[in-house]
Amino acid sequence: MVRPDLRSVVPDPLTTGIELLAALGEASDPLAWVVVAVFLAAAVLEADDRPWARHVAVGAWVLFGVFWLTLIHHFAFVQKSLVEGVLTVVAVPACLSAGALLWRGRDSLFVLTRSVAVMGLIVLPFEAVPFLRRTLIETVTAQTELLINLLGYHPEVVAGTTIEGWGIPAKEYPYHSTFLFYSESGDPLTLTIKLACTGLGSIAIFAGLIAAVDAPLSRKLRAFAVSVPVIYGLNLVRNVFIAVGFGTQQLHVFPDLVMTLFAVESRVMVSYYVADRMIAQTLSVFVLVGITWLVVRQLPEVLTVVEDALYVLTRTEYDLEGAMGAPEVRADGGPDRGDD
Repeated sequence: MVRPDLRSVVPDPLTTGIELLAALGEASDPLAWVVVAVFLAAAVLEADDRPWARHVAVGAWVLFGVFWLTLIHHFAFVQKSLVEGVLTVVAVPACLSAGALLWRGRDSLFVLTRSVAVMGLIVLPFEAVPFLRRTLIETVTAQTELLINLLGYHPEVVAGTTIEGWGIPAKEYPYHSTFLFYSESGDPLTLTIKLACTGLGSIAIFAGLIAAVDAPLSRKLRAFAVSVPVIYGLNLVRNVFIAVGFGTQQLHVFPDLVMTLFAVESRVMVSYYVADRMIAQTLSVFVLVGITWLVVRQLPEVLTVVEDALYVLTRTEYDLEGAMGAPEVRADGGPDRGDD
């Protein structure tokens, strides 16, 4: 009697887990709307009915944790991004922790709750309204093209979802947003600017933080000025670096290692993964830390939110105001610097 191969009968737990994460990913878009709506409801209720606002906010944080769970497959296995994949995994327990702390009475987390609501209000219109999405993507594409041309490179920028009879990889919309380079062998190399390449996510984070704290409008505008334009400009530099690095194949280093690390089959993609996933995304973390420092110099109330975020992650209290020599302020109102 021939015994069946149990490996062909019993599903591999890892494969099953990945498939489950992929299935959960189908719910991410509709869930995003629900999450933002619940965060907005909590922010509105906070002004008049904090007990109810607490219940709603806790529910919002739990849903936010589920939302990040639905994105793990996208960032870790589709985008193959180590930085974004790790951050997404960390975000799941962090959101649940925030909800638990808010339930237990850490009211300062209402500020972070408001900031998430504002972030959603900024991002979702561009996700949902085709005119806004297309305008932003094509504007960023045109500005990136201008900078690339200034460096002496002149790739064609094309619209549509196909080129020379081949589908443009991972392009969802037929916008005028794809850079066309050619390899030494004459094969087309395409790089498409997507909504994630516009800096919108990082801009929304800082705009949400700035809007949520209780501080004079003049200092909020200064904080906005040292963050949003800087993020937008540096994002253009990031796009140029990735496009030129990939299009000219100048970052084709350690190809076997990179292909193994990111499970890539095409050798021409090595330059892209080195430029984007390894260099650009790593530098982005340090850049965002630097921009946070610029913001808190103008708006020290943001430090309270940062301290709360660190406590959510580590369950350790931090005195960033004392460490930076900032005046004692509260994100929900309190002693101010008195310079306005």
